[in-house]
Amino acid sequence: MKQAEAPPSGKWTGPSHAGVKAPDPILLADPAKRFAATAQRLKHLAAGHPMEAWLRFMAALAYAQHVVATTLAPAAVLTSTMVAQATEARLPPLAADGHRRESSWREGLLLLLDHIDSSELPPAAVEAIEQLRHRDAATLDTLADHFLRGVLAASDAGAAVFVAAALQVYFTGSAARLQIDDLRLLEERALCPCCGSPSVSGLVTASGITPGTRYLYCSLCSTAWNHVRAVCITCGGTRELFLQGIEGDAGVVKAETCGECHTYAKRLYQVHDMQVDPYADDLASLGLDILIAEAGFARHAQNPLLLVGDSEVVAE
Repeated sequence: MKQAEAPPSGKWTGPSHAGVKAPDPILLADPAKRFAATAQRLKHLAAGHPMEAWLRFMAALAYAQHVVATTLAPAAVLTSTMVAQATEARLPPLAADGHRRESSWREGLLLLLDHIDSSELPPAAVEAIEQLRHRDAATLDTLADHFLRGVLAASDAGAAVFVAAALQVYFTGSAARLQIDDLRLLEERALCPCCGSPSVSGLVTASGITPGTRYLYCSLCSTAWNHVRAVCITCGGTRELFLQGIEGDAGVVKAETCGECHTYAKRLYQVHDMQVDPYADDLASLGLDILIAEAGFARHAQNPLLLVGDSEVVAE
């Protein structure tokens, strides 16, 4: 996962004069709600969906993440001094490929596996779970390192989907313990200010003091941060941006395509569905990804659960 470069000197560079309300630059997730909300949304979206079985598996995985997040809270605690040192060094405090993880993330992984109902999973997925249960700590940490650094072997894809899920819980809990006042938006605004990971999707708000604001949602630690809407999050271009969607749908999920760098990113609209979830709705709109890819656009950054575990893992 690509890491950040230099952060700006300030936390927010938006309007500050009287009468203009600036959106909150950074929103930290609540681990007690984040995964439960995704699980509930996935169950709702799964009904009648062409990939219903896979979405129900993802819902079960999200619920297992919720159990871990509310039972063990396997997260790191960073002091204000540590956070300050990171920002001064122009690094996100929980840099995904540099943070020294607490061993408790592995305990969270095992608890997550215990709460996955394997009775309806195909043999490959069941075998992946059993292999993880019997791997030693060093092997699990190496697998996690490879995932975070983007050098995962194809042979580990089945097991890594569960590792990715456990790491999401770990980093979400860790980020939630930070103080927003200690954080800064990064100069490369497409990357998370907490862990330096790319976003999984962007959500345009329909409520709050600044409706119409776009927040990008971190693929790893669930942090959200404000990003200007009329700018490509990959290259910063503004001249050839277009919104594309599937004709006849509700308009909840669109793909923002950039003709300059030929990438796209998901944009979700809360105004069309107040229950929209940046993680669940991204997974459920895989058909849009396929159509946009066929048109010659590459996704800005993969959903970690799509990157390491596709529908073949759970298909009958």
